[in-house]
Parts: sequence; C-alpha cells; structure tokens
Amino acid sequence: MSLSFLDRFRPQRPAQTSLVFDGLAQVRGYWEGLRQGDTLPARAAIDPRGLSGVLDRVFLAERIGRGLVQVRIAGSGLADFAGMDVRGLPLSCLFAAESRPQLAATVERVFAEPAVAELDLGSDRAAGGGLVARLLLLPLADESGTKLILGAISFAPGPTARCKLQIRSWRDERLPRAPIPPTEAPVVQPIRRVGHLSLVHVSE
Repeated sequence: MSLSFLDRFRPQRPAQTSLVFDGLAQVRGYWEGLRQGDTLPARAAIDPRGLSGVLDRVFLAERIGRGLVQVRIAGSGLADFAGMDVRGLPLSCLFAAESRPQLAATVERVFAEPAVAELDLGSDRAAGGGLVARLLLLPLADESGTKLILGAISFAPGPTARCKLQIRSWRDERLPRAPIPPTEAPVVQPIRRVGHLSLVHVSE
C-alpha cells in the first residue's frame, strides 16, 4: 500500500480560500446601506454606531497624491499590527516596497472609476506563505475637493507577527457612476434693434 494512498485519508489543512476575515462583510453592508442610488456615501453620514463590533478594523484615509492616501482615523487593529499610531501616516507604510506600486494603482482605481477593491495580503517574512489579512477599500463622496476612502482590514485568526504586508492578489468592482444633473440652457431673448445696434439679452 503506497504512502500516497494513505495520505488521502489523513486530515487536510483547510485551503487559504476558506479563511474567514471577520467584519468586512459588515463594513461593506453598512457602506451599501448609506448609498442613495448610484451616489457614494458622504463622510458626514458615517455613524460609528453602525459599525459597532468592527470599529477596531475600520479606518478613514484621504488622498494626498496620485496613489497615495494618508490615514486620518484608524481603529486599534491597525495600530496593534503596526505597533504605533498610524494616524497621519501614508497607508503604504504598512506595505513592503514591492507591493506599493500595486497598492497605488488600486487606490487610484477606487477613486477614478469609482470602484470597490479587495486585496489579499501576506507577510514579507513568509514568502509564498498563507494570507495574513484582507483589505477592503470603499470610496466616499468628495468632501470640499478632498477624496476619501473608508477602509477595513481584517486579520486571519491567530497571532500575526510584526511584518510588512505583501499583496498576493486583488480584485475590484467598478461602480456605476451617479448621473450628472442636466444644466439648463441659457434663455436668449429676442433681438431688438435700435438704429445700427442690436441688443441681445441672455439670462442664466
């Protein structure tokens, strides 16, 4: 009897795809509930009470450059992982250098499309190993010209060693654009002629 035959009856470790990243579905559902049709939720509409139980995983980030966002508000999960207060720091500081270009491209797509994005994250100390976290990025409506993201990060069960995050895979979902309200055409009054002059009155 071959060893490979016996291996079929031994308990197998669950696949990485079976990992459950708690809280992300709740954050996405709350964000969806704030939308009015195809419009994006406003920052002012976010009530922490609607995110009870997952606030430690939630953060708010502001665009400070192409592909760059700065963390403005962060739950304790990010601080515990980073070992410091991450408010005021770019989100990219949590990522390994080789993953930052893809993070920047994904962030820009979230703003520009707009789109919802999910990123599966590993550790730079375990190359090719399993996932350690999943990141969810949700666009918010512009606030006085400021572009904002509501984010959430959930870590895999068990202790997470201090590391830099590596993007292992990503996916995004393009959102329908909210319709732009039509602008009214100016009203042109009939031409009146006075001598050699023509008077045209345009009202907005």
